[in-house]
Amino acid sequence: MPMKLIGSNTSPYVRKVRIVMAEKKLDYDYVLEDVWSANTSIAAASPLGKVPCLVMEAGDVIYDSRVIVEYLDTLSPVGKLIPAVGRERAEVKTWEALADGILDAAILARLEATWAGRTEGQRSQAWIERQLGKVETALLATSKNLGDKPYCMGVHLSLADVAVGVALGYLDFRFPQLSWRDQYPNLVRLQDKLMLRASFMESRPA
Repeated sequence: MPMKLIGSNTSPYVRKVRIVMAEKKLDYDYVLEDVWSANTSIAAASPLGKVPCLVMEAGDVIYDSRVIVEYLDTLSPVGKLIPAVGRERAEVKTWEALADGILDAAILARLEATWAGRTEGQRSQAWIERQLGKVETALLATSKNLGDKPYCMGVHLSLADVAVGVALGYLDFRFPQLSWRDQYPNLVRLQDKLMLRASFMESRPA
């Protein structure tokens, strides 16, 4: 039996894993799970109650997108996305941390604004603005780090590009009011180039 990925089509962390699996040409079964549903069974696979969650052929489970994608990159020499050792490896993982930080802040802002467990009077606009401020700061750093390079690490696609592309895609999906496309043309060029890849097109949230 192939690996099983438990996830959601709207989760950017799941999308990151799906893109890596597509780029690595790995076979897997995709099982949709709504972790916000009262009937969710995600705890049976992940004690964190989160997706993505990767169930191995033998039944072992790996969770957290960063851990999953690092493992997946070892399964095939096709489309190597993470350098094995050294400074380049640290740089790729730092790019991933930056992109995931954009997602973390954006998701916190969205939950504060939309979570059904709070009334309008309980929502904190100051908290939302604080998180979106982190998004803006991280986008500026991402743009500066990218500069005029075709990809985050230079001339080759890496996990850095996957992570950044997923973060930018999530902003387009959930925060269309943000003007990052007007502010950062180099990020637009990168994102538009990534969206030409089947792995990105086929995992686009809707």
